[in-house]
Amino acid sequence: MRDRGFILIFVFLSSIIVLFLMVPLLKLFASVGLFDIVKTLQERDVYESIFLTLKVALYGVIFVCITGIPLAYLIARYEFWGKSLLESMLDIPVMVPHTAAGIALLVAFENGYMGQIFKYFHIDFIDTATGIMSAMVFLSAPFLINGAKEGFKKVDVKYERVARTLGASRMSTFFSIVLPNSKNDIINGALMMWSRALGEFGAVVIIAYHPMVAPVLIYDRFNNFGLKYSAPVAASMIFVSMIIFLTVRYINNKKGSHIRTGELATFE
Repeated sequence: MRDRGFILIFVFLSSIIVLFLMVPLLKLFASVGLFDIVKTLQERDVYESIFLTLKVALYGVIFVCITGIPLAYLIARYEFWGKSLLESMLDIPVMVPHTAAGIALLVAFENGYMGQIFKYFHIDFIDTATGIMSAMVFLSAPFLINGAKEGFKKVDVKYERVARTLGASRMSTFFSIVLPNSKNDIINGALMMWSRALGEFGAVVIIAYHPMVAPVLIYDRFNNFGLKYSAPVAASMIFVSMIIFLTVRYINNKKGSHIRTGELATFE
């Protein structure tokens, strides 16, 4: 009887947060309607802004995969001076106000020696896709790095040692053993980073109001035309992002379950 009461309390409390998270989305879709979403997606400035947002966010994820995954591996596998400080510093962008992050990026990349170096190579951040990507990466990279780090920690070091004793190099061991066994965590971290990057507004609007990504377009329409013209764009962006996110998450989880089933069968 006590267990039933405990479960009922937790179900009640859980339903509150579920409703809080889901009702605004469901209400938005219900008020706009599927017909208006499809119609809005046919507008040139809407589909161009959504495509730009998806594309630049994906480029940001690829960039962090190349640079952040090695960092995550070093943190997961090695002890070194300043490791705790480094981990704390990597998490700071998550708590920084987004407009402040935009200002920091401008100060770093548009002024001083770094700005001169970028300009020498004809890399501009003001009102460019590069600037948009820098804002997205700065504020969302910790999700992928932390996801990869936790994935690497789950892989037993002894598997790497066995591979090394069999003559495999560190690089081949990483790509053939460590990376495949951390794949699910890395993909989930990449999805979280990509999702967070899609919704980035504060830093992006400071660096690059144009070309307009979807969050800036929604803000622009809301400011100029009100809720009636901004809601369909918001619903369209959420609709497209949700389909991609749920599809990738489903495929990843399905493959992960097959792998786990295969492992159980092997050890049984």
